[in-house]
Amino acid sequence: MTKTKSRPTTKASKPKDSANGTVANGDVLTLDEAAAYLRVSTDDVLQMIKAQDLPGRKFGAEWRFCRAAIQDWLSQPPKRGILRHFGRIKDDPYAEEMLRNIYKERGRPEVPDAEEK
Repeated sequence: MTKTKSRPTTKASKPKDSANGTVANGDVLTLDEAAAYLRVSTDDVLQMIKAQDLPGRKFGAEWRFCRAAIQDWLSQPPKRGILRHFGRIKDDPYAEEMLRNIYKERGRPEVPDAEEK
């Protein structure tokens, strides 16, 4: 009788960590999963994407979030004040006038003199 070699069984490989740029199973979250993870509503998550730069990607109509990116985002201090609005100010037709008035009220020039440096 001839013996046949049995084929080695292959286990489904589990995705690797971020060492090679991929993420492990469970590290990519849907909108509902991200909302549950953050313990907020899905509407709140969508608002945080726009207003607070919550990291996420939209694929067609579906949102995906990396759990590690959410954790990193949570560990950072929130953007406050004028810093959050820099991109919006450049297109504001009243921005230059407001800036002139601010400096005028402070009683100093917009650009410091070379001697003051």
